[in-house]
Amino acid sequence: MTGMDFSTSRQASSRRADAAGTDFNDSLFWGSLFPDLNRRGSFLQLQIRQAIITAIEKGRLPLGLRMPSSRDLATTLRVSRNTVVIAYEQLVDQNFLISRERRGYFVAGLPKKIGSGHLEANSTAEAEDGEWDERFALKTSRFHNITKPLDWQNYPYPFIFGQFDPSLFPTNDWRESARAALSMAEINNWARDMIDGDDPALIEQLQLHVLPRRGIRARPDEIMMSMGAQHALYLIARLFIGLQTIVGMEDPGYPDARNIFNMMTSAVLPLPIDPLGLVPGMDFAKCNLAYVTASQQCPTAVVMPLSRRHEVLEKARLNKVLLIEDDYGSELIPEEGRLPPLVTLDSSQNVLYVGSLSKALAPGLRLGYVVAPSPVIRELRALRRLMLRHPPLNNQRVAALFIGLGHYKSHLGRVAYVLSERARILDRLIPEYFPGCKWSRGAGSTNYWISCPEGQDATLLTQQALAEGVVIEPGDVFSSEPGATRHCFRLGFSSIRTDRIEEGLQRLGGIIRRG
Repeated sequence: MTGMDFSTSRQASSRRADAAGTDFNDSLFWGSLFPDLNRRGSFLQLQIRQAIITAIEKGRLPLGLRMPSSRDLATTLRVSRNTVVIAYEQLVDQNFLISRERRGYFVAGLPKKIGSGHLEANSTAEAEDGEWDERFALKTSRFHNITKPLDWQNYPYPFIFGQFDPSLFPTNDWRESARAALSMAEINNWARDMIDGDDPALIEQLQLHVLPRRGIRARPDEIMMSMGAQHALYLIARLFIGLQTIVGMEDPGYPDARNIFNMMTSAVLPLPIDPLGLVPGMDFAKCNLAYVTASQQCPTAVVMPLSRRHEVLEKARLNKVLLIEDDYGSELIPEEGRLPPLVTLDSSQNVLYVGSLSKALAPGLRLGYVVAPSPVIRELRALRRLMLRHPPLNNQRVAALFIGLGHYKSHLGRVAYVLSERARILDRLIPEYFPGCKWSRGAGSTNYWISCPEGQDATLLTQQALAEGVVIEPGDVFSSEPGATRHCFRLGFSSIRTDRIEEGLQRLGGIIRRG
C-alpha cells in the first residue's frame, strides 16, 4: 500500500473513530488497551504485543491507524522505550503493523466484522446445527460432563478440584528449565520428529525420580507419555474396547472415563462403591475391562485398603478382568497410611497404570503417562502415532530438566505442606459449618465428598453459591443413575487460597442451612 493509500485510509478511519466518539490521540484511550499489563512481570513486550493484536482483531484499532510513537506509548505505559520498540518491530514482522520511514507505525492487520454480522451469525446458528446433526456419527457435546465456570479464578472462593493455583506454581524453577531447554544443544534434541517415540530424557527421569515414589519399577519400553491422563485413558479404551466389550465403571465415578467407554461399547456396567472403594462383586466378574481409582476414589475420595486391593486383583486374575488404574493426584499430600498402587501388587501383568505430571504442576501442561507391559506400550505408541504422533517434545524436555534439576521434588514438598495445612483447616471447620451433612476424604486426597441433608439439590446449591462467590462441583454428573447423587457435591481445596477457606465455608454453610 502506498503512502497516499495509507493516508487516505487513516483519514477515513479517523472519521469513523470520531463518529464513534474515540479519540486516538488520547493517552487514556491507549492506556485502556492494556488494563492487565503486569509491569512487575517479565516479558513486558510480549504482553504489549498481545494487547495490540487483540485490539486489532476486535476492531478497536482500525486499518491504517497511526500508532503512538514508541516514546509516547512507553510514557503512557510506564515502561522503557526499548520495550515498545521491540514490540512494534515484532508486530511488523507478523504483519500486524507496517513501518513507514520518518512517519511511524501504522495498523496493517485486517479488521474484523463487527455489528450486525455477529447478530446475523447468531440468528442462523440453530439452523446450521440442525443441518450438521444429520451428518455427525457422534455428538459428544451432548455428553454429561463436569462443568465449572471458565473464569473460576475470578471467584474469591473456588473450591474446585484439580485446578491450577498460581501461588503454588514454581515459576522461577520452571523458567530456568524452559531456558535450559532452549539452548542449541537441547533444541537439537527436541526439535526433530520422534514419530511414535518420546523424549528419552523424560522417560529416564520418570524411571529415576517419579515412579519410584509410588514404588513402581519399569523399563523404558514399558512407559509412554500422553497429553494428560485423560488422553491415556482414551488411548487404552480405543485399543481394548470393541462393540461387545464389557467395561466395569465405578459408580459414582469419573464421568469423562464413563463417556469415553460409552462411545465405544454399549456394555458399560456400573460397579458399586462402599467405604472401602470398588466392590469386586458379581458384575465385576463379568467384565473384560474395569476402571479403578484405588488411591483416592473419584469422587468420594475414599482410599481402598490393602485387603480390598488384594481382593480386587485376585478377582481380576481369576476372571481375566484387565484393570485400568487411574492414580491421579497421588503425590500431592503424602499423608500417613498411603498404600502402594495396584500395579505394584500385581504379579500377573494385569494392570495398566495411568499417571499424571499435570496434577502436580498445572493442568494446562497436559503431561500424563502409561505404565504397562511392553506389548501394550508398543500398540499404544502405534495408535498414538495415528492421532498426534507424540506430545510436544519441547514440553517433554522442559519437564525432564525440571525433574532432573531437583525442582520437582522440591515443588512437591512445598505443595504437600500447603495442602496439608488446608486439609487440617477443613477437617476442623466442616463439622462446624456443615452440621447436617456427611463427608468423606481419605489420606492423600485433595477433595471432600459432601452429602447434603436428604432432599437438598446440590445443583441448585451450586448456582446459589456462585452468586456469593463460592465455586463447588455438583455431584449428579458422577453417577450413572439420574438423581442418585444429586444431593452431593465435591469440595476441592487445591485451588483456593488458605486464608479464604473459612469465609468460603461460612458462606456455603449458610446456603445449605437455608435449604
